[in-house]
Amino acid sequence: MLAGVFIAGGMEVLSNPEPRAQVAKPVVEKVARAVPFAPKDPVTAVSVNALVQLGAGGLLAAGIVPRLTSLALAVSIVPTTLAGHPFWDIEDPVQRARQRTQFLKNMAILGGLLVVAFD
Repeated sequence: MLAGVFIAGGMEVLSNPEPRAQVAKPVVEKVARAVPFAPKDPVTAVSVNALVQLGAGGLLAAGIVPRLTSLALAVSIVPTTLAGHPFWDIEDPVQRARQRTQFLKNMAILGGLLVVAFD
């Protein structure tokens, strides 16, 4: 069940990475400064992240190396969540609440992945 969201999301992003790249640009820039081998181009970064999510999601769904794939997915969901759901920066209360819900959903998924990875 955890894998489905990553498989679907990875396919969606790979089919049209530009909108996600625009949203992810500030996070991609921060990560690229901190991690020397990280992609500097936002389209490349979101595409690589989508490939990780699609590949690791498929392996997790198949039950192949579930601890390793869960860990890979856990790492991939952090920048996705920070870039995609920064509720703390949103003024409109309705949009802020919507983004906070999505942020918390991703944190719940992260928790599930960490249970699989370390249990």
